[in-house]
Amino acid sequence: MSRLARTFSELRRQGRAGLVTYVTAGDPTPAVSCDVLRAIAAAGADVLEVGVPFSDPIADGPAIQRATERALAAGGNLSVSLDMIAAVRAKIAQPIVLFTYVNPVLQLGVEAFVARAASAGVDGVLLLDLPIEESAEMCARLSAAGIDQIFLISPTTTDARVRAAAALGRGFLYVISRLGVTGARAQVAGTAAPLVARIRAMTDLPIAVGFGLSRPEHLVEVGGYADAAVVGSALVTVIGEAGARAPEQAGAFVRWLRGV
Repeated sequence: MSRLARTFSELRRQGRAGLVTYVTAGDPTPAVSCDVLRAIAAAGADVLEVGVPFSDPIADGPAIQRATERALAAGGNLSVSLDMIAAVRAKIAQPIVLFTYVNPVLQLGVEAFVARAASAGVDGVLLLDLPIEESAEMCARLSAAGIDQIFLISPTTTDARVRAAAALGRGFLYVISRLGVTGARAQVAGTAAPLVARIRAMTDLPIAVGFGLSRPEHLVEVGGYADAAVVGSALVTVIGEAGARAPEQAGAFVRWLRGV
């Protein structure tokens, strides 16, 4: 059983929804970013998502774009991101999911990417711009290395593509609560609950809901129908504003989200 599968099984046993946190690798620097990962793990995040800084993102809103710019300026890239995960893996019990685009993977080389991700202790990979229809080979390579491939589901994803993602995917399905780019919102999208209900009818994979979540009450609401809530832009904003105190402030923010 993978680390992700064990985590969601334990969450179900406890009868609670998980908290998935997203940070950009290398923001504001690789060293501080490593400390941030350790801090949010210690604060109680259930799954850590690590975004690879990339110069041409298509899904990132302003907060994550700014974080990416800071990380790139500090020398961040896919290789540095994998080195960071390797550096903190032994001190973090939670699953770590790598978010990236296809281009950096192709630049590094698919075989080298899979081998380094496995060696670093990556538990799951989400390739944001890899179509489901073209992902079978990558899924097979990652699976052979013990890594789960995770897929995004949006409000416009057809039933056929949901079933394909559920059949190929492992770990969990990442459900986008609203169309558009990432970014904190005042309310959870009204489309989220019915979308999760539609997906539930087609798969037993855990479902994590993201895009727009930023407050404890959002986590409570999403926890009523999903297996986990994903918080990204709001946490990235805290990191960006905290500077050298980013680890301390990120940990405090995660504890606030969890109500502890």
